[in-house]
Amino acid sequence: MSFRATVLTLYPEMFPGHLGVSLAGKALERGQWSIETVQIRDFAEDKHRTVDDTPAGGGAGMVLKPDVLARAIDRVSINDDRPRLLMSPRGRPLTQERVRDLAAGPGVVIVCGRFEGVDQRVIDARNLEEVSIGDYILSGGEPAALVLLDAVVRILPGVMGNELSGVHESFEGGLLEHPHYTRPQVFEGQEIPSVLTSGNHSAIAKWREAEARKLTAERRPDLLERDPKSGKRFSE
Repeated sequence: MSFRATVLTLYPEMFPGHLGVSLAGKALERGQWSIETVQIRDFAEDKHRTVDDTPAGGGAGMVLKPDVLARAIDRVSINDDRPRLLMSPRGRPLTQERVRDLAAGPGVVIVCGRFEGVDQRVIDARNLEEVSIGDYILSGGEPAALVLLDAVVRILPGVMGNELSGVHESFEGGLLEHPHYTRPQVFEGQEIPSVLTSGNHSAIAKWREAEARKLTAERRPDLLERDPKSGKRFSE
């Protein structure tokens, strides 16, 4: 069974976006995964097709209505064991471990928030897992959904030409990836490190491990404090 993605959004025209080209696009054509979009506005019942309202307690912006969103979710995921994700800046950070878990499953139902947010009651009632792709704010959940699907689709079986490409890269072993080099041997006076052209695979592996640890210590020391499998800090 192929991986199925259903995206609930006010802007279905944003999909599949960049996922319709390159490796993801070819995999989509081959049927290795599929994507369908659901227009949330179709589930509004008033003549103006209203999907948002003012926040209770006052404040700026608007909030996505729980009744409208609940009807949309129930239409597409009833008796469906796919996880229900809500792209949200307050969600738990997306990790490579979570990406692998999703890729191993039947697919995902993704809700793309808009406005100031989504009514908490529908988040609770429909068991939405809030997921964040970073500590910044986007105009809506659609770009975040595309990022999450990109991360998942690329590691589905058969999508990448070289399966090892999904193993030896940043975050897969809890470290950032080591530097890469290719021909020409000399570029603007800089040579490829001699160990990489030595043919000594053991020495190459050790060099890559050392460089990965060095880069991680310099740029993401927090990763060295986490279990690469669970993503939790060793102190937790």
